[in-house]
Amino acid sequence: MITAEDIKHYIETSLPCELVKVEGDDGHHFNAVIVSAEFRDKSVIQQHQLVYTSLGDRMKQEIHALSMKTLTPEQWSENIQHD
Repeated sequence: MITAEDIKHYIETSLPCELVKVEGDDGHHFNAVIVSAEFRDKSVIQQHQLVYTSLGDRMKQEIHALSMKTLTPEQWSENIQHD
């Protein structure tokens, strides 16, 4: 069974990230916050595609649902300041 830590590791090894937080404890449904400079000048769909690419076939086989929030470092910094 795949864990949140496994997903975090897969994303971090395939996509340069400043922050990756993944939660989920049922082995199938996960929530993630991913901060990467690679997301600059990309639409949300393109950002999510980068994450899906980093997970490869695991999205089809092991991970049944992944809800994610993707942010650039600048957006993350703004988000922290407003929280």
